[in-house]
Amino acid sequence: MTDGGTTRTTIDDLLGEARARIDRVTPEQAASEARAGAVLVDTRCGEDRAREGSIEGSVHVPRTLLEWRADPSCDHSDPRIANLDARLIVICNDGYSSSLAAANLRRLGFRRVADLIGGHRAWVAAGLPVQGA
Repeated sequence: MTDGGTTRTTIDDLLGEARARIDRVTPEQAASEARAGAVLVDTRCGEDRAREGSIEGSVHVPRTLLEWRADPSCDHSDPRIANLDARLIVICNDGYSSSLAAANLRRLGFRRVADLIGGHRAWVAAGLPVQGA
């Protein structure tokens, strides 16, 4: 797209590029993978988690901190997610920012990263359990 002679990227372009580089899983697939050892990474804000609940066993990492907590070479990494070989499934509210976040993790070297199609709200709509809602 051009804007005054300058080529720019739209959010739809960014999402398309991100989703081309990552795996995307359904809520049912994510639940199955979590039972097999995948780490569900909930990037939603605390207010959304309090209002809508959270998935038991998920690791809460606010979106603004994700790359620092995930990068194993960072002094602020979180050992629960800072493993480049781990299967991480990133979750947001509706499955948009998690796609962008997962693509960033792919760039950091996470080969097995995915995001949850439809986000936490799709998980709930699928009848899968949440706590604290």
